[in-house]
Amino acid sequence: MTSQPAPGANQDRRRDAGRTRSEILAVATAEFARQGYTGARVDEIAALTHTTKRMIYYYFGSKEQLYTAVLEQAYAEVRSAERALEVDHLGPVEAIRTLAELTFDHHDAHPDFIRLVSIENIHRAEHIRTSPALANLGMPVVDLIGRILEAGRASGAFATTADAIDVHMMISAFCVFRIANQHTFEALFGRDLTAAKHRTRHRRMLGDMIAAYLTEGARANR
Repeated sequence: MTSQPAPGANQDRRRDAGRTRSEILAVATAEFARQGYTGARVDEIAALTHTTKRMIYYYFGSKEQLYTAVLEQAYAEVRSAERALEVDHLGPVEAIRTLAELTFDHHDAHPDFIRLVSIENIHRAEHIRTSPALANLGMPVVDLIGRILEAGRASGAFATTADAIDVHMMISAFCVFRIANQHTFEALFGRDLTAAKHRTRHRRMLGDMIAAYLTEGARANR
């Protein structure tokens, strides 16, 4: 007589597999951010997760596929936060400021994301380019900014002709710089950009800069 799995056994196995995969991704994220794609070792990731190199390859296929999965998860997290943002009830100036502050908060809380972006730029985005999951992941935030810009122009609050990708670049540039360049900036100018005493001022500064840029022409015409 063939024995049947206990009730819930398959669900438990799926849960354990999901947990193992998540643990591997978490450790791999830290290792790739710390050592880079070339420097990170799958053997070390296996040791830190108390699993085996064979098990990592079972879940992800290869080191390259593991690294791509890390990138996919990192980008998906920030895009998920952007999609969850509710700004339709806000005026356009407050809406774009809120989005800018959300980006600031995310990047401030996830320095490994910034390191991964920097590393992938060193590799000329070769892994991102091959990922179907990342192909259109940037479009929701661009669409959101586009809607805010359209509302601002319609109301007369915004007069600039900047497009959504330009504005996204402006927001990202500030948020990424203070994390990616914190060590060289401190060495050259003696200021730790990520120190808690600067955080509130920098967060407000970002919102002020974006709002000022978008409203400059509208103010001049009043």
